[in-house]
Amino acid sequence: MSKGGTGVSGLQRFENRLEQMISGVFARTFRSAVQPVEISSALAREADNSAQVLSRDRRLIPNDFHVELSEADHERLDAFGPALPAELASLLKDHAAAQSYVFTGPVSITLEIAEDLTTGRFRVRSKAVAKVSQSGPDVTETQVRRASAVLEINGEHLPLSPPGIIVGRGNDADLRVNDPGVSRRHVEIRVAHDADGPRVSVHDLGSTNGVLVNGRRVENAAIADGAEIRIGNTTMTLRQRQA
Repeated sequence: MSKGGTGVSGLQRFENRLEQMISGVFARTFRSAVQPVEISSALAREADNSAQVLSRDRRLIPNDFHVELSEADHERLDAFGPALPAELASLLKDHAAAQSYVFTGPVSITLEIAEDLTTGRFRVRSKAVAKVSQSGPDVTETQVRRASAVLEINGEHLPLSPPGIIVGRGNDADLRVNDPGVSRRHVEIRVAHDADGPRVSVHDLGSTNGVLVNGRRVENAAIADGAEIRIGNTTMTLRQRQA
């Protein structure tokens, strides 16, 4: 939902710009029942409806958007390759700036086929995916395969070894997560080994928003295979392989 008169005018500008983009050669090609301006409006509404308050002047919104279309609509819109998603992303960034929204990472818009949709119908799914980076050398696939404990986070896999890692938003964290809801030094994940395999525990480092393990807030807790650790808007999953 748009917020006040400024929001409405911002959305109108958002739609008008895309209409101008497709008025020439694009207009001759887009004969699908789903028009790009409809998608742009839906993306803006999805951002509005998903906004979470960070402060009086800043709100957090998802940065990963998936537009699901019928096969016929997808075929026509996908003919432009990356040009259309890139323009939609640019317009969405303009809308976000006008509304004082903050993204957790780079904006991604993907067009996908959904078999249950007919021509002219579409839907938008979104989620917040924080950019993740590690200190030190890049991790190899061999290291991940051999590790007895691995942390999964936003598609990345990080082998865990004693004594463990510190996760946070600051440059001094071992695993840096670009999530406004994450403190500079948010949580320590400790790792030790005994005869039964790795022992992993989490320890809140005095973070502002706390640490959730399987949906429950903890300060210090041992965790097992499959445990989900949530910090800010980011979820990490522990994967363990017993000795």
